[in-house]
Amino acid sequence: MALKVGIVGLPNVGKSTLFNAVSTSAKAQASNYRFCTIEPNEALVDVPDERLVKLEELVNPNKVIPTQIEVVDIAGLVKGASQGEGLGNKFLGNIREVDAIIHVIRCFEDENVLRDEGAINPVSDKEIIDYELQLKDLESIEKKVKRIGKMARVGGDAKMKFELDVVEKCEAWLKQGKNVRELELSKEELPAIADMFLLTVKPTLYVANVDEASMHTGNKFSETLQKVADAEGAQMIVLCNNIEADISEMEDPDDKAMFFEDYGMKEAGLDKLLRSAYTLLNLKTYFTAGVQEVRAWTIQEGWTAPQAAGVIHTDFERGFIKAEVMSYADFTKYGSEQACREVGRLRIEGKEYIVKDGDLMHFRFNV
Repeated sequence: MALKVGIVGLPNVGKSTLFNAVSTSAKAQASNYRFCTIEPNEALVDVPDERLVKLEELVNPNKVIPTQIEVVDIAGLVKGASQGEGLGNKFLGNIREVDAIIHVIRCFEDENVLRDEGAINPVSDKEIIDYELQLKDLESIEKKVKRIGKMARVGGDAKMKFELDVVEKCEAWLKQGKNVRELELSKEELPAIADMFLLTVKPTLYVANVDEASMHTGNKFSETLQKVADAEGAQMIVLCNNIEADISEMEDPDDKAMFFEDYGMKEAGLDKLLRSAYTLLNLKTYFTAGVQEVRAWTIQEGWTAPQAAGVIHTDFERGFIKAEVMSYADFTKYGSEQACREVGRLRIEGKEYIVKDGDLMHFRFNV
């Protein structure tokens, strides 16, 4: 179940450079002019997981298959996009299709990289994007208020009245210049806004794109942005997109290791980015491990064993009988499924079992 994250931001902030660094299956044009990206570029990207390396050592399978996220490079947005400026409607439509947002914000000075917004100011850059998304959401909300308002107020429909109350709560929140994802809504209230596919409800990860000198420590721009992200309760990471793009071009492990040593890096920043995007979507991983393949499977947090089985095949969920489960810690401690079985660390779980991150599972089913 590869979910989709969209890379967004103002023109010339490093979106396409980041996309190229993340992707090995597709490359986007990265140039120093506005709207270099028009149609969104898409790529399936492996999510790094060191647990797969250990499982491969223990099982020695024919192949190893990691879990994946679909990454989309979306055209740069400009002020007035909600009213159709630039590629506004296309941009906003593309955002509507993703599950989460990676918002790239320029945190470096370089007179050779075009910028129409004046002096470098990551907070105002963030606010430009927020404002345009909020305006578009207000447009969607106004349409729904008009559609259900009469039924709720005059018709006395209790369900419509409840929905209207929730929608108007979101409307008031947006008019304060705040994103809907920051508004606390109950599980009962969320369905009331689901049909509007609001843009500001999507979970967001901020990427502070800094210069090479600031890649480890950040700088005054990223520090300012971090304070805003913290106040919003959002995640933010610091990357030098140009360095990450250089790393992604290296095929020789020895060259990459030497590069990491020269730059004082333990891993590519992209690995952290992809893991952050994965957790941003409240995703978990379970594994199947056998001679044919070791594979990571993506599920939502809180899914039951039958739901997890359904990711492999719908028949597994429909005919679910039981699951044989080992924790990753036990499997790596004892070294094999048989050893886990012998020491009583292989469990039988039923339909109500909530799958934990890192579980190794075998499913029994009958259809």
